[in-house]
Amino acid sequence: MVKLDPAEPKVVEYSIAWESLLTRASLAIRGRYGNEVKQRLEQSTLLFATAFPRPLHIPEMRIKDILLLTIALAAPLSGPRVSAQAIATSAPLTDIRYEVTFTRVNGERRQVATAMTFTVGGTDPVLLSLPKWTPGAYEIDNFSRYVSNFSAEQNGTSLAWDKADPDTWRVRPRGVGEVTVQFDYLADSLDNANTWSRPDFLLFNGTNLFPYPEGRGFDFPASVTVNTEAGWKVVTGMTSAGPRRYAASNYHDLVDMPFFVGQFDVDSTQISGTWVRFATYPSGSVTGGARVAVWEALKRVIPAEVKVFGEVPWNTYSVLQIADPSYGGGSGLEHQNSHVDVLGMGMLGTPVLPSLYAHEIFHAWNVKRLRPSDMWPYRYDEEQPTPLLWISEGITDYYADLAEVRGGIIDPKGFYLLTDDKISEVEGLPPTALEDASLSTWVHPRDGTGYIYYSKGSLAGLLLDIMIRDASDNHASLDDVMRTLYNTAYKNGRGFTSDEWWSTVSKVARGKSFSDFFARYVDGRDPFPYEKVLPLAGLRLARDTARVPQLGIASLQDSTGLHVTAVAPAAGVKPGDQLISVAGFSADDPEWTQKFRSRFARMPEGTDLPVIIRRAGAEQTLTAHLHFVLSVGLRLVEDPRPSARERRIRDGLLRGVTQP
Repeated sequence: MVKLDPAEPKVVEYSIAWESLLTRASLAIRGRYGNEVKQRLEQSTLLFATAFPRPLHIPEMRIKDILLLTIALAAPLSGPRVSAQAIATSAPLTDIRYEVTFTRVNGERRQVATAMTFTVGGTDPVLLSLPKWTPGAYEIDNFSRYVSNFSAEQNGTSLAWDKADPDTWRVRPRGVGEVTVQFDYLADSLDNANTWSRPDFLLFNGTNLFPYPEGRGFDFPASVTVNTEAGWKVVTGMTSAGPRRYAASNYHDLVDMPFFVGQFDVDSTQISGTWVRFATYPSGSVTGGARVAVWEALKRVIPAEVKVFGEVPWNTYSVLQIADPSYGGGSGLEHQNSHVDVLGMGMLGTPVLPSLYAHEIFHAWNVKRLRPSDMWPYRYDEEQPTPLLWISEGITDYYADLAEVRGGIIDPKGFYLLTDDKISEVEGLPPTALEDASLSTWVHPRDGTGYIYYSKGSLAGLLLDIMIRDASDNHASLDDVMRTLYNTAYKNGRGFTSDEWWSTVSKVARGKSFSDFFARYVDGRDPFPYEKVLPLAGLRLARDTARVPQLGIASLQDSTGLHVTAVAPAAGVKPGDQLISVAGFSADDPEWTQKFRSRFARMPEGTDLPVIIRRAGAEQTLTAHLHFVLSVGLRLVEDPRPSARERRIRDGLLRGVTQP
């Protein structure tokens, strides 16, 4: 996933002295199942010891709950993680079908109706859970909080049900036969990981609407039927199984293929031998020359990315795009044969969009198929942190830039400018290890480093690519690393480990060791060795000093807009404010900072600047004051007299070729 600014396993051992059944169980389990279970047991023990430091009367029900928790935490694992919820198991289900109903009436209410029908073999309880997150969007959303009017029935009569945990419903069948559960889902979140509606349109993700039987795995087939207005369209990457009916062979595929339903524009063409669709809402938002430009970009970046891996992994691909004036900036969310872009109106037609498309499409290989073992297979009941997210996102961003230059959308100077921006972003943030940033994204740090693994990971990709090409005399590249792991890990039905990544990098680079690079620049926080590595490709960094006009704030983009994180004393703005506009420049405009600096470069220090912000839900107009700072900018430039070897490496990187 990528979010665009319109202007960003470590094992912890716990040791406690209080002895209990749990601590003794942790010692017994540790040797068989590892430190992660030990941590969970000991954390629970610590919590219990803190809450109940001495004997006291505990009600009978509470004792039962504690014993159940103890058993759940101490039970053997079938996988690398354990949770109380994972111990509970639903009755087996067969013939699972989902129905999604969205009409004009639903649109006016901003609700979508969902039904799930299945067959049970008896009276054992059925446990149905909704995911807590959508893979690719690395945050817990708890989609069950959008559910209302839940009900269950069998043979036309209501069934008893209750909640087993915050996102699990326990339904009690009366016997053998079909059971149907139904609920409404609030469709008011303009988020590409969630469900959003207008009177004539619906975006939904399967993670929001499709419960799964708890503890039964995810290899069950299922179908989806969409009930909607007669003249409305439906677009999804899921396989058609009849009129407005779709099928998936397993739950992972089922929830990885979002839907557009309603009135929107859609057209298609063949690229790299497969059909690609472009669906845009609202109708008329991308027409004429702007739509032609999108197709031209897609025809250029997709073949460049296919060349890296040597194959097209989809039968069809869908670009699903929403533009809405309420949205700040832009973001994309990847899926195995589609992606969903949500844009502010100011993003339409800008040079940023081909990069966004290239990034999300490259994810069809890198993360949807080739991904770290920490995220294989996906689970949906808790976060799945990995220290390798910089590979999944940052390396993807590097290849988005390469796809643009290799596809001819930008020239080498354009590639260098994109790299300059990333260098400047990283230089302006606190020193952060790539592995630490990869893990921290789940808690969204507010110091500006929440998404640094994109830009810094991309720069790491550039440096690794140059080092591999240099060590192999341009006979190999980072492309070979990606292709090798795609074939050895993904095609063997598994994720890759950190050791596999670095051993593959070393092997492709003819045995060169990257242990120092990893220790200092990936696990460590040392500044990147630009001066040492860039010249190997006939490149260097030039430093420019300039007097730059500034507002005096630091900001961070998220899906709701551009938010202030720090201010100069006289800025007139507070941390937490949402920027709407500055001196007449909309914060939705991805180029507003450049335009601001251009207009005010020769204005006097202290010039009043009108700033419109949103604070506590209300818009306010404030007056800030212009000030100037001396800024040292870094520019990636070509060495005018590179050696023949350096020129081969530079040209090979930009063109996507190696020596035969």
